[in-house]
Amino acid sequence: MNTTEKNEIIELFENQFNEKVEIFKLLPPSGSYREYCRLQNKNRSVIGALNADVKENTAFLSFTNHFKKIGLPVPEVFAVSSDLTKYLQEDLGDTTLFDFLSNTREKEGFSENIVAQYKKVLNELPRIQIRGGKELDYSVCYPRAAFDKQSMMWDLNYFKYYFLKLAKIHFDEQSLEDDFQVFTDYLLSADSDFFLYRDFQSRNVMLKDDNVFFIDYQGGRQGALQYDLASLLYDGKADIPQSIRTQLFNFYLNELQKYIAVNEAEFTAYFKGFVLIRIMQAMGAYGFRGFYEKKEHFLKSIPFALKNLEYLLKDVNLPVEIPELLNVLEQLIHSPFLKEIGREKSNLTVIVTSFSYKKGIPVDTSGNGGGHVFDCRAINNPGRYPEYKELTGRDLPVQEFLEQKSEIGVFLNAVKTLVDQSVKVYLEREFTNLSVSFGCTGGQHRSVYSAEKIAAYLQNNYPVNVVLNHREQQF
Repeated sequence: MNTTEKNEIIELFENQFNEKVEIFKLLPPSGSYREYCRLQNKNRSVIGALNADVKENTAFLSFTNHFKKIGLPVPEVFAVSSDLTKYLQEDLGDTTLFDFLSNTREKEGFSENIVAQYKKVLNELPRIQIRGGKELDYSVCYPRAAFDKQSMMWDLNYFKYYFLKLAKIHFDEQSLEDDFQVFTDYLLSADSDFFLYRDFQSRNVMLKDDNVFFIDYQGGRQGALQYDLASLLYDGKADIPQSIRTQLFNFYLNELQKYIAVNEAEFTAYFKGFVLIRIMQAMGAYGFRGFYEKKEHFLKSIPFALKNLEYLLKDVNLPVEIPELLNVLEQLIHSPFLKEIGREKSNLTVIVTSFSYKKGIPVDTSGNGGGHVFDCRAINNPGRYPEYKELTGRDLPVQEFLEQKSEIGVFLNAVKTLVDQSVKVYLEREFTNLSVSFGCTGGQHRSVYSAEKIAAYLQNNYPVNVVLNHREQQF
């Protein structure tokens, strides 16, 4: 997000609420090309969204308006820019279902507390699928109004070209294409007069005030009920135990039957097919973002997808013949290349710290000593100017000052060159700790900005655990 785009989102906030933005913070990047930020003052906090894809935004805004009218748990939209590329929506906090799952599982295992949250989600899922799908304007769906033959073939070819080929899996192209045709014809015979969320996974469910909320449904369209259930229960990195999956599957069926009659045997048979196509769709995304775009964190999901696929292939029993497709799926779960890719790459933790030289250089708590300490005091200091004195390097005015009126960009590019070298060697030698510290006069402006930028850079480019610490600040 460049400075002009930041200013336009801030202006949207200030025109909507007739209030000034006091804190602007970019949120971590997600799996999409949309960018999000949080805008705050003493009265409110909202989320700003930037997305150049106007058709996708139109779908999201139209769906949100419809869902909100019928009482579904989705964020309120407060304002939309005239060019439809920016909008402000309700701030639902920072806790996704995946965050809750990860934090709770570390302390309790896959406990009843986690199961209870999933049941809340599955209680709402039939509502958005059935009630949400009625009188919905499917003409705004993007890129397709339904999860139809074309949509399915896109997903399967995405899987073929961005995963199978890049993962070095051998297959007969024509035979595989024939199986894709047979497989999609089978899936299309399922009832599909419902709203299909499309990306219904644990990172797209927010938990706030003991309630669940749905986000990122702009890819929704008309489709079968089984697909969203498959997306949630076979969500790769959520890694739900199979016994819990079965429990949650049965819970969903009971909830669903409050709305429509269900043939359980037929529903279950189709469900396995939709699990299979969902796993392939996800693998296509992991291949594109991981193998092709070289984003390491997408590769981390591959072991979970392979584990799900291996379980599914033991008992898939589809009523159609798809021998070449099953052949390539078997190759995947036994692939030495993928097993190497899927292996945990490192246990390297990088501790990134901002500090004040007045209080001394941070102690390396790992016991290794060493690491990098960068002196930011040669950078033009915003703290010398009254308007920035009470702010920090996380605040927009300070960020703009540093980016426009200092050499911070040149400085951080040099830092990246040195830190890159260390991280690469530490990963190769399987070291476990590296410290990277930034000091300035007060530990408030230049060092905080630098630590934030380098922490985000490392998180997005290397398979490392990043711990960010602003020693002189209370955040």
